[in-house]
Amino acid sequence: MKRLLGSIIVLSAFIFVSPGCSYKLNSQAIPDGMRTIYIGFFENDAALVVPTLSQTFTEALKSRIRSTTRLSIINSESNANKVDANMTGAITEYHFAPTSIQATNPNAPPIANAEALTITVRVKFLYDADKKLNFEQTFTEHVNYTGDISTQETGLIQTVTKQLVDDICNKAFNNW
Repeated sequence: MKRLLGSIIVLSAFIFVSPGCSYKLNSQAIPDGMRTIYIGFFENDAALVVPTLSQTFTEALKSRIRSTTRLSIINSESNANKVDANMTGAITEYHFAPTSIQATNPNAPPIANAEALTITVRVKFLYDADKKLNFEQTFTEHVNYTGDISTQETGLIQTVTKQLVDDICNKAFNNW
């Protein structure tokens, strides 16, 4: 047993200190050469515009990158061409649509008057050192709700924004 445990410890140490490997922090795999990133302001190009959505989304994306990676965020657009990676994009869709939410009891009918808030974001990610990591992709997430939207909208936006940021970071830094 001691021999097996010792082998596991040695193997684990080898994996973490091997040169040329990517760093892995909080489930984020970042290539060794990527140290800085520019995150552009995500304008709201949706037909239905919520005044604070662009700021909320952009700051949530920056916050996630700050808290889960070792990357330094470069804030100046004039320095955007001097960074290792760029992430830009726009909010392209924000809408409400009727939906049916299934009850937790299989014998109960669906909840009437349910709706879904959907947000779509177009993202362009460029990393010059490894072009196979580059992508331009649309991400869409939604959350179901019932009742008056005006009392829930801020919380719903935060929920969908977190889902979108998770999807984007997984694509950019885990290449899923």
